[in-house]
Amino acid sequence: MSIASGARVGARWALVSVLAANMLVDALEVSATLVALPAVGGGLGAPVTRVQWILTGFAAGFGGALLLGGRLVEWFGRRRVFLAALLVFAAASLGGALADGVGLLVATRVVKGFCVALTAPTGLAIIVAAVPEGDARRRAVSVYSLFGAAGFCSGLLLSGLLTGLGWRWTLAFPVPVALALFAAALRVVPREPAVPDGGPRRYAVLVGGASTGAALLLVDASSSGRWGGAVAAAVLVLVCVRAERASPHPLVDTALLRHAPLVRSALGAAALNGSYVSFLLVAALDLRRDGWSAWETALGFLPAAAPLALTALHSGRIAARLGPARAVAAGALAAPAGYALYPDSGAGGVRYVELLPSMSLVGLAFVLAFTALHLQATGSLHPGLRTAAGGLYQTCVQLGAALTPALTSALYTTSGPGAALGLVTAVGLAGAGVALAGLVHPSTEPSREPPTPLPAAVPPTNRKAS
Repeated sequence: MSIASGARVGARWALVSVLAANMLVDALEVSATLVALPAVGGGLGAPVTRVQWILTGFAAGFGGALLLGGRLVEWFGRRRVFLAALLVFAAASLGGALADGVGLLVATRVVKGFCVALTAPTGLAIIVAAVPEGDARRRAVSVYSLFGAAGFCSGLLLSGLLTGLGWRWTLAFPVPVALALFAAALRVVPREPAVPDGGPRRYAVLVGGASTGAALLLVDASSSGRWGGAVAAAVLVLVCVRAERASPHPLVDTALLRHAPLVRSALGAAALNGSYVSFLLVAALDLRRDGWSAWETALGFLPAAAPLALTALHSGRIAARLGPARAVAAGALAAPAGYALYPDSGAGGVRYVELLPSMSLVGLAFVLAFTALHLQATGSLHPGLRTAAGGLYQTCVQLGAALTPALTSALYTTSGPGAALGLVTAVGLAGAGVALAGLVHPSTEPSREPPTPLPAAVPPTNRKAS
């Protein structure tokens, strides 16, 4: 019997607790590796352009798998997909912690991104299916969202502590946690009725594999300058298009690509997310060069992350009070202002008090913009299209976190942190331009329904309605 059909309230909240704890682990993956990345590069003797793959490989795996992940759930059921992804996530975490080279470590990160693309949205779907509609479901979704938002801060602090002991501990930490969550999920995640066949699968698998490959090739081309990879990525994109046209059940509804608010929000969110991760990447490398420890770096990043957790339960109301278009524009302008204020490293290095204004503005940007971006993307769509639109939107968000850091790392290596920050600021300004266009051409009035959070593994997408 499912929880929705009458099991005890205690069992229902046991389910929510397990799923929310998993969301927290998913969410800390990026922040933990951001802090540990300089130590990983030093430990493996890898340059920035290679070690950045720890971030971008994860995002590429996540973004490439999101659309296919929904179809996998249709084929095999939520419970099976969630449990299998947890086990693979634990195995990949162990492989990454034991890796003796960047290649193997990056491969495990891509696999982990794929797993999180399954567990994060599937966990939310399990809650929606298992908890009765009304106040109980709203509370459950709020808890799930809060844990996701808190995950980024937790990852910073955890990595700050563990990296001081050795960077492999940071990568190994998820192994016992994921295994414990798997054991708990076996008991509390309800079984489902038999899953229908779901029609032909070859097209969806082809599109999922080709889209992931294209993302990885673009990251490689961006970081290495081997632009043959970009040509190969373009070929894979054409494969995706042809497969989608031939499929009787395509992964992407092409009507969504003609919905201006969705396209504008996806581009703006990709710019905001990509520039945010790139900014913290540059700052992590810069602060390490100035002699900051991993713990000091984690504390320095908190003003850019803590506001996300502190306002997670109120982000929808903030966006509604300001209006989505105005909130998006304000946040999109605050982010590049924060990037531009990042202090130059003088003879004495960067001090915390000099770092605070920049990080605080960046944190404010996401409080204002990211929930509003999701509202703007999906609020004027028919409710039946919102899940598909959310998947497409989140795919763009993750691709932003894959491509912008790859370009930034290349520029950091060839021209230094100043040039890399210039690129980050330019990407942020491009996102601000898209946001200002939304003020000129606002979307239709969004739905008054509470937005559904679509958590992801990177910070901006780990809060309510993100």
